[in-house]
Amino acid sequence: MSARIAWAFALLALGLAPAFARTPPAMAAKAQQADRIQVDKSERRMRLYRDGKLIRTYSILLGDAPAGHKRQQGDERTPEGDYRISGRNPNSRFHLSLRVSYPNAADRKQAQARGVDPGGDIMIHGGTPRGYTRDWTDGCIALTDSQIEEVWSLVPTGTPIRIDP
Repeated sequence: MSARIAWAFALLALGLAPAFARTPPAMAAKAQQADRIQVDKSERRMRLYRDGKLIRTYSILLGDAPAGHKRQQGDERTPEGDYRISGRNPNSRFHLSLRVSYPNAADRKQAQARGVDPGGDIMIHGGTPRGYTRDWTDGCIALTDSQIEEVWSLVPTGTPIRIDP
């Protein structure tokens, strides 16, 4: 076992690993932050807007079954519709992640009518290797680590997100 791995196990055993966790990027100045996100699944594009003006565009990857609206847990679809960024995870296993407020009331209602779990944990996150072009998530919106760092700093909790087919 390498000294580095042994050190990591020792830190975990002592409960000290969180003290060495990475620090997420700071938020950009309010005047630079996005006030709206628009995702176009068919184009594999995510756009950030401020005061109606486009401020950033990103190539994205989606769930393994990208066509259609997410209907239930495990369908690997990315939801469609109007949501909000409802939380932030600086310790995501996919570098950083922003939670999308799926399922909303309509999503829960359709799932209940069908007797299924609507699923959840839909995120905008990192983890995509640079140059990778194949959809790979379980329904999330994936970026590279450097892209999610920028998005993290530009998108505050509460920002509306529209996901279009």
